[in-house]
Amino acid sequence: MSDDDFMLEDDEEEDYNFDYEDDDPEEPDVNLENKYYSAKARKEEDPTGAIKEFQSVVDTEQEKGDWGFKALKQMAKLSFKAGDHESTLKYYKQLLSYTKSAVTRNYSEKSINNILDFISSSQDMSFMEEFYSTTLNALEEAKNERLWVKTNLKLAKLWLDRKEYNRLNKILRQLHLSCQRDDGTDDQRKGTHLLEIFALEIQMYTETKNNKKLKALYQQCLHVKSAIPHPRIMGVIRECGGKMHMGEKEWDKAQTDFFESFKNYDEAGSPQRIQVLKYLVLANMLTESQINPFDSQETKPYKNDPQIVAMTNLVSAYQRKEIREFEKILKDNRATIMDDPFIRTYIDDVLKNIRTQVLLRLIKPYTRIEIPFVSKQLNIPAQDVEDLLVGLVLDQKIKGCIDQVNQRLELYRQSSDTERYNSIDKWSTNVSTLYKTCINRVT
Repeated sequence: MSDDDFMLEDDEEEDYNFDYEDDDPEEPDVNLENKYYSAKARKEEDPTGAIKEFQSVVDTEQEKGDWGFKALKQMAKLSFKAGDHESTLKYYKQLLSYTKSAVTRNYSEKSINNILDFISSSQDMSFMEEFYSTTLNALEEAKNERLWVKTNLKLAKLWLDRKEYNRLNKILRQLHLSCQRDDGTDDQRKGTHLLEIFALEIQMYTETKNNKKLKALYQQCLHVKSAIPHPRIMGVIRECGGKMHMGEKEWDKAQTDFFESFKNYDEAGSPQRIQVLKYLVLANMLTESQINPFDSQETKPYKNDPQIVAMTNLVSAYQRKEIREFEKILKDNRATIMDDPFIRTYIDDVLKNIRTQVLLRLIKPYTRIEIPFVSKQLNIPAQDVEDLLVGLVLDQKIKGCIDQVNQRLELYRQSSDTERYNSIDKWSTNVSTLYKTCINRVT
């Protein structure tokens, strides 16, 4: 949010108490306003000079008020842009002293959030820790629990993005304690905050592959009933649930979670919906479903999205069992498909699926088939064909044996008479069962 937006909010929050008898008290504010905007006009071309003018606003204001607060906010930002972290902290600490009484609580909260977002690009960890520590101490002193929680959540997200898991763990523990009753149980009245905390924790467990804790926390998230969470939070939780199910090869459950995650991200307007839609397509192919994931009302609008087109083509090739086209799409769209580490982890499973289906269709008319021939048709080494065939034999999806010496598959075929007698026997058994059922009902 820009400073101009904050200016508009300030105007809305001013107390318009008109005093027609004496207009003199308003004159200093007019002077301060002029000084502030004069300094603001200089900040792009002469930031050092602008800081001096903003300082003049602070010094001129007799009592702490809006213009001094605005000036200090500008000074903190200009100092940060200049790389002067010491001055940034000095001005920021001074600004925090204004939040006790000089400006409205709502405006101070928005301003603090704005500044925290502004400095989040810093790579100086010691500066970041001191900045957040200063903020949290001030909020604790002011007993502003709501902003204290929000600030800690913001800091936790920062450590998560930077993979600082030890720091993240420490903050999550503090946050969790703030959402507990005296007896140590979770306060369900704080369900919304609990889910925000869980969303950060579940992402940490997903990234660190701590599946045991991930599974327990995921179930805990689904049982928080008192919350009205932001759809983005549920999008995060469901996405992590989908990834967890993928790790356990529970493709159907993963597909369900990714679909729920996509809907939540879509409702929140989050760009992450595109990535999760790719995961949904991935899970769909692993379930060997013949239902196109882009047939649903929710996903259809994204079918022709530039980032999704490659995945729609992939699904089409998969369902038609066009193995060469499938592999070509993967090769030609490496950036949008294969560069994602999560998709790359499971793409071999998808390839195995489609190769298996093509293989079953290929061998169906034969009683004997050469492995090198199959290798050429599937465009994979003969050893990979043999591995696929072994798996199919063990899973009893085909009946036969592999002649490794002569490099061929020998399929067992029953004679037509044997098949006919087996069918008659099955039919006879069914008739007998039906007869006994009818007799029992009559008697």
